[in-house]
Amino acid sequence: MPTWSDKDRRQYEHVKDSSEARGASETRAQEIAARTVNKTRREEGRTPNRQTQGTGNPNRPLDARSHQELYNRARQLGIAGRSKMSKQALVEAIRNHR
Repeated sequence: MPTWSDKDRRQYEHVKDSSEARGASETRAQEIAARTVNKTRREEGRTPNRQTQGTGNPNRPLDARSHQELYNRARQLGIAGRSKMSKQALVEAIRNHR
């Protein structure tokens, strides 16, 4: 788990409580809260690598994700040659991998 500041922990608890109040399950509320805190940390440049963007929301189509998100997904899948691929080539490689 990343090193969160006290402010990050307060934000996490606030978002988690708000999500649960809106009817999200505890597990889903925890996921939403953690993603929110990590996104804030990333936008503020408080992560080790500002390029790190995860693999994107799995509910969004591949075409809607950023090049960096597709690259990270391709790395997870072990797709060779990904560093030289365009966004569209990454989308095709990920689709063909499955």
